[in-house]
Amino acid sequence: MKVSVIAVILALCLTCTSAAKEATKKTKKPKLYIPQIDCDIKAGKIINPEFIAKCPPGCQDVKYRVYGTDIYASFSSVCGAAIHSGIIDSSGGKILVQKVAGHSGYKGSFSNGIRSLSLPRWRESFIVSEGKPRKGVTYPPTLEYSSSKSSTVKSGETFRKDYRTTPIPSLTTQVTTTTPAPITTATEPINVTPKPTASLMTTRTTTTTAAVKPRPPVHRVRDIGSSSVHPAYSSAAAAASRQIQAVQGRGQNQALRGTSTYASNRNVPRATTGLQRQEPVAGFRKPAGSPLNLGFSSKEELNPKPLEPVSQGNPNCKVDLSFLIDGSWSIGKRRFQIQKQFLSDVSQALDIGIAGPLMGVIQYGDDPSTEFNLKTYANSRDLRNAIEKISQKGGLSNVGRALSFVNKNFFSDANGNRGGAPNVAIVMVDGWPTDKVEEASRLARESGINIFFVTIEAADENEKQNVIEPNFVDKAVCRTNGFYSINVPSWFSLHKVVQLLVKRVCDTDRLACSKTCLNSADIGFVIDGSSSVGTGNFRTLLQFVANISKEFEISDTDTRIGAVQYTYEQRLEFGFDKYSTKQDVLNAIKRINYWSGGTSTGEAINYASEHLFSKSKPNKRKIMILITDGRSYDDVRVPAMTAHQNGKIVLFLQGVIAYSIGIAWAAQDELEAIATDPDKEHSFFVDEFDNLYKFVPKIIQNICTEFNSQPRN
Repeated sequence: MKVSVIAVILALCLTCTSAAKEATKKTKKPKLYIPQIDCDIKAGKIINPEFIAKCPPGCQDVKYRVYGTDIYASFSSVCGAAIHSGIIDSSGGKILVQKVAGHSGYKGSFSNGIRSLSLPRWRESFIVSEGKPRKGVTYPPTLEYSSSKSSTVKSGETFRKDYRTTPIPSLTTQVTTTTPAPITTATEPINVTPKPTASLMTTRTTTTTAAVKPRPPVHRVRDIGSSSVHPAYSSAAAAASRQIQAVQGRGQNQALRGTSTYASNRNVPRATTGLQRQEPVAGFRKPAGSPLNLGFSSKEELNPKPLEPVSQGNPNCKVDLSFLIDGSWSIGKRRFQIQKQFLSDVSQALDIGIAGPLMGVIQYGDDPSTEFNLKTYANSRDLRNAIEKISQKGGLSNVGRALSFVNKNFFSDANGNRGGAPNVAIVMVDGWPTDKVEEASRLARESGINIFFVTIEAADENEKQNVIEPNFVDKAVCRTNGFYSINVPSWFSLHKVVQLLVKRVCDTDRLACSKTCLNSADIGFVIDGSSSVGTGNFRTLLQFVANISKEFEISDTDTRIGAVQYTYEQRLEFGFDKYSTKQDVLNAIKRINYWSGGTSTGEAINYASEHLFSKSKPNKRKIMILITDGRSYDDVRVPAMTAHQNGKIVLFLQGVIAYSIGIAWAAQDELEAIATDPDKEHSFFVDEFDNLYKFVPKIIQNICTEFNSQPRN
């Protein structure tokens, strides 16, 4: 009997185990399909509160706008926000998006190559994280879009929408296949020397690493004594390897690295005697009578060729160029030589000549000094020889003082300035400056100088406390999403940006740093405060005004903002000279109180002309943006025609360019009468206040297009 009972129990156990296994197989999670979205898709257009999606490459373009930092307004591009937050890079990838409540303010910032914008408030927000599903959450294989999006999609775009939201089964395989690629790439830079010296370099690296002490957390110690030659700057690597063999086993590893003689604080000048002790070892010096100039000898020296006719220069790159090189002690001798080689390579790529670009060099340390000016050398060959003879000055890294020197002294007729060629200053910075650059660079830009920054080995997290002016590059150059700034992670990668820099310098159509559509206007908002607007809509209207204002560079010397509110009467809320920073302007817009009353738009235009635009600077473009929600009780044509006539006489530089934005019950004929010709480029109508935000990019685009089409000083 007992045996029978045991047999039954075992049978039941086996049956349960088998059923459990079957249940496990049946409940196995299905494969997750990831829908793909386009770069321009905004989070607010997707109904799903939480979803995983795949972004395509190329979403870092400035046209895909992002609002906020870490937490983004749903009006932002989803993929643009993912790049800004560092979840993916420009090559795209999977992301997890979670909708959250709206915020009263979104702060803009520059991160990962994308500048996000500020926003006073928005009704919905979202956050972005890695594209990994959360436990217990089911993610849709397709995304639901709001009806507003569907209604605006043209019939010919139906297939495009389906393509975005259709699952792509091959994604998992693709990710698996491409995963090993970054590992291979990361290890490639290790092999930077010719094969004949591979074993020697391995020994040198191992010994040196063991001798180096841990880096102090507040200062980056420069390796100025090392003489290992990077292949990008050595045209005689094969010959050099024979000399390297001569010093192997002589105990030179410690001498190569040397004991740092720099002060731990970057603001303290380094002792000259310390630099003398850091000379490269004898085995690396040029032997007497030998043609070898290790690491920086050009191919022309090693392989003489017949003399060629001197070039007259590249006529497609006619610019007057000032190179500001870093001669401070922090850079070290070795890196100073690399910097000179970079200048030489740039001059060769530019094709210096009297019919093309001309170039001078200023070296800065404690104080700047001119090595040679624009008219000293008229061809790349002579210029490169002169660059090779430049000796290091030493001292601090006073970039602001150097920019002031350039602004006041360099671009003069006596120094070879040609007048008709754009003035360009390229600033080389090792790490960070030891003085402030914002004011000096702004004055230089106002004088017509286009400033480029090439920064090498920026401060790491432990060194940022030593930086005198945080975000100094953003404060020094034009706000053009990185066009005027190049950051290089290592001195030994500097050669990689030669062609990029030359291409940007020669792009004369974009060399308008001193006067752009974003920093050259006085913009006056004429705001309807009548009873028909209402308190809630008035706040939405003010947000629209703030959204436009924050797109501009605001200061005493850049764009200035003023505002007038009107009903039957008019009130100057603040003039052009009241606020000189963007934040002060945005705060002032928030503080505008709703007035309420009738609608006398004609009188408001007259009032703005007399009390606002009459105080505009002579060199500023006057732009009036009038916003109303109804028909005026008075005539708008005579004041508008007067403003337009004044504007056209002075080529839009000292007159008024009028934009009109109508909402709800606004009269189309009045909007067209107010707007500058052509009406379709300056007059806009929207059915409700909540849709005002849609016209912000269009208005900015039209202002810039019109600016670029006008003659410039």
